[in-house]
Amino acid sequence: MAGLGLGAGAALSGGEATAQESRVGTRALSAGHRLRNVAITNIVTSAGLGLGIRTPRGVLDVAGLERELKLGLPTRAIDLVTGHGNQKALGDLLAKGAAAAPARYLLAESAVRFGNIIEKPGKIICVGLNYAAHAAEDGRAPPKEPILFNKFNSAVNHHNGTIEISQETAPPKWDYEAELVLVMGKGGRNIPEASALDHVFGYACGNDFTNRDLQNRSAQWMLGKTQDKSGPFGPWLVSADQVDVNNLDMKMLVNGEVRQSTNTRLMIFSCAQIIAYCSTYFSLEPGDVIFTGTCEGVINGYPKDKQVWLKPGDKMVTSIQSLGELHVTLT
Repeated sequence: MAGLGLGAGAALSGGEATAQESRVGTRALSAGHRLRNVAITNIVTSAGLGLGIRTPRGVLDVAGLERELKLGLPTRAIDLVTGHGNQKALGDLLAKGAAAAPARYLLAESAVRFGNIIEKPGKIICVGLNYAAHAAEDGRAPPKEPILFNKFNSAVNHHNGTIEISQETAPPKWDYEAELVLVMGKGGRNIPEASALDHVFGYACGNDFTNRDLQNRSAQWMLGKTQDKSGPFGPWLVSADQVDVNNLDMKMLVNGEVRQSTNTRLMIFSCAQIIAYCSTYFSLEPGDVIFTGTCEGVINGYPKDKQVWLKPGDKMVTSIQSLGELHVTLT
């Protein structure tokens, strides 16, 4: 599949890593020495959680490989995002379609158990009402500045994950929100819009799962937005060099029915503008996660007599061009 790290192999940006960097596998590499053309996740094996990278031969169990070869390879997705580990050696293993990777560490994608890509983000920042049609269905004018709110680390979830519908409100008004998610690879303060996308490691499909009753209980949205596991993203974090982030088709399907459909070019505030805006007021750091907002078609935007809220057993799929499909089931 195009755009998911299935080309000739991963490459190091900014030139080859030095011999010293190859020997010292646990030191952080400079921002110029990062793997490109990769799609990464964390996978769950009998040994626990570890870095997985999609290749033409299957999903490479990098953590398992490191336990055998001891090359100083990055063993979690966050290591790759932050530039830690022997990325030169990993790039060599991934070259030419992962031809150098031992077959015993390559897993069929259908057999992979996906884990949280970023386990404990320093920040999970979310943008509200970032598509004009979504603002309109909510009865609001398009915002003049980004509307920001947060999720907590307990909201992080993954591809093929489940969300347990809690009973804080009765009946619970549970809603989906298909979103593009970005993960920062380089931090900063007062990041210029013109160079903001250079700070992004990669992009993923997301779902800002929401309890509308709790969201609307006060002027603050957080209570309805940060329920446990309510912020899934994945299945892959696709490196930014492969993604035209300003022109991606995005859809939400519920039980196979298309509920939302848009393109990221219709965002009110682009990813670059969001990064620049946030960094004006607080520092962004590698590994920070940003949900960039949803489009029209949420249940909350339906006429009252047509609002059928999500229930246990419902299956949600966020599909974004070049990024794959994020599957989540309610329980």
